[in-house]
Amino acid sequence: MEGRFGVGDVWTWVAIDADTKLIASWLVGKRDGGYAFEFINDLASRLSHRIQVTTDGHRAYLIAVENTFGADVDYAMLVKPFTDTHAGEGNERKYSPGECCHIRKEAMIGDPDMKNVSTSYVERQNLPVRMSNRRFTRLTNGFSKKIETMKHSVALHFMHYNFCRIHKTLRVTPAMDVGLATHIWEIEKIIALLDAPKEKAA
Repeated sequence: MEGRFGVGDVWTWVAIDADTKLIASWLVGKRDGGYAFEFINDLASRLSHRIQVTTDGHRAYLIAVENTFGADVDYAMLVKPFTDTHAGEGNERKYSPGECCHIRKEAMIGDPDMKNVSTSYVERQNLPVRMSNRRFTRLTNGFSKKIETMKHSVALHFMHYNFCRIHKTLRVTPAMDVGLATHIWEIEKIIALLDAPKEKAA
């Protein structure tokens, strides 16, 4: 069981557009170089022009962005070292965040506009995920028991977020703001996209 994907730590990779709040790409996987490349490659496949990208200090991002975009991107890292202010044992140490010591911005590729280097939007995105998807609620029995279920749950959440949910600052859905939709989708429209269940053989 140990080392098998779906047992132990599982990460959700998320890319958000700072202007439209559209979730451009997401991936459920491990936090390693292979999944970093898969995630960044998927993101790049959905873009039609040069962009500026900000990631945290996870080094796997640097290799993935460099291998996927080459020089055709303006890329910066925002590094936030945290102190362990809850040294000791128990849930307080496990679930309470440390304090950010300082913020360091590093231009990695191209010519990123450093005043726009930020991870705040994607960090803020963690709140609606936890509030809207019980599988991310801590210390409950609502977690996914199978990795396939987790993937489906994340996909449904972000589909609803992009196409059904009006963003307060936009007054439309993110999909409408970027021109992917002309109206607010009803949940029935998302369900209609699913493949019809196959009948079991008699």
